[in-house]
Amino acid sequence: QVQLVESGGGLVQPGGSLRLSCAASGIMFSNYAMAWYRQAPEKQRWLVAFISSGGSTNYADSVKGRFTISRDNAKNTVYLQMNNLKTEDTAVYYCAARFRSLEYWGQGTQVTVSS
Repeated sequence: QVQLVESGGGLVQPGGSLRLSCAASGIMFSNYAMAWYRQAPEKQRWLVAFISSGGSTNYADSVKGRFTISRDNAKNTVYLQMNNLKTEDTAVYYCAARFRSLEYWGQGTQVTVSS
């Protein structure tokens, strides 16, 4: 059974930081590309950051320089370090795993940026 479990969300003030984690089980984690998406209320889900199985990364323009995606294959975990958070970063953040035609999603974790 495949599981992706996100954690680390919460309430933070503008300018603050959070680190999201996504722990995977039931997959050969090192083979999978991993990604973080987010979805704000009444908006579409979109890609925030991506890391390939080899460690190459890509980011949405709006988070470049503020967010960092990383992975620890020994722990089957992908992280999203979020710095200098803005109110517009408020959303539910989802972890996704992809390998060829296989795709799995976590349940999401809420991030709220507010003073």
